[in-house]
Amino acid sequence: MEETSVFENFEMQLDQSAKDFLKETAKWAYFLAILGFVGIGFFVLIAVFAGALFSSMGAAMPGMGAYGSSFGALMSFFYLLIAAVYFFPVYYLFKFGSNAKRAFRDNDSEALTSSLGYLKSHYKFIGILMVSILVLYALFFLLAITGVLLGR
Repeated sequence: MEETSVFENFEMQLDQSAKDFLKETAKWAYFLAILGFVGIGFFVLIAVFAGALFSSMGAAMPGMGAYGSSFGALMSFFYLLIAAVYFFPVYYLFKFGSNAKRAFRDNDSEALTSSLGYLKSHYKFIGILMVSILVLYALFFLLAITGVLLGR
């Protein structure tokens, strides 16, 4: 005989205040995603102009020499990398906001489920990114301590 959980037969219903909270959250998520895309555009512009700026500085400053163009390329790569990493959580937030707005406008349960999936992906990406950054900080800290101890 197969056992069934109480939760397998449970269907959750959203009351009006929960729907209102989700609608407002979707509007703010959509707004923040649009601002995020604008920010990504600025990062790409900075990447393009950073390369040109440092290349021209290398030619104008006698001490910089060939380092100006390579530093400009490094800065361009760094800003493009930031833009690429920043794209994914902004995209997931945008998809959450747009799908949730559509779900409430059209009374579409599938669109709401899809939007919550994108919200999960957004938070999952941010969580993995935070863990990665904390690991990098720990590595830098250990390298700094090792450098101090070896420098004595």
